[in-house]
Amino acid sequence: MIIQVQRGDITKIKVDAIVNAANSSLLGGGGVDGAIHRIGGPEIFDECRDIRNRQGNCKTGEAVMTTAGNLPAQKVIHTVGPVYNGGKRLGQEKQALANCYINSLKLAEMNNLKSIAFPNISTGIYRFPKDLAANIAIETVSNFKSEIVEEVIFVCFDEENYNIYKAKLK
Repeated sequence: MIIQVQRGDITKIKVDAIVNAANSSLLGGGGVDGAIHRIGGPEIFDECRDIRNRQGNCKTGEAVMTTAGNLPAQKVIHTVGPVYNGGKRLGQEKQALANCYINSLKLAEMNNLKSIAFPNISTGIYRFPKDLAANIAIETVSNFKSEIVEEVIFVCFDEENYNIYKAKLK
């Protein structure tokens, strides 16, 4: 599996699937989530609403998949990252973040998707320390064995995350 890092906007990446750092309602929010819903269009919202009506809110670390609507990707995998609470439950928080990557990759595999792009899950309003989140993301993806997923791209919107990932992937 090829692992890369890019600086940019995940809504512009042409891959089989992009990952949305969603909130548990799946109905859009701020940051990456809001941009994906806004640019992707109402199809994404409608499918997310249908999923939520069937199963309830999406739990932290879990993932679901929808169409990508107007985005250049084929699919959007929505995963709910953990809120960082100052490390009070660091083991649980780290595992929940790792589960976001694992469950997103499993969903990609089950749907025969070869390329997937991840944002920096939980490092925005959920306050996960960027360096720690990068370690978890890179280690989890690197340890995921797949005969289907061929390429993973970490798409960093901000310079700080880009520099962290770039240094760690050398």
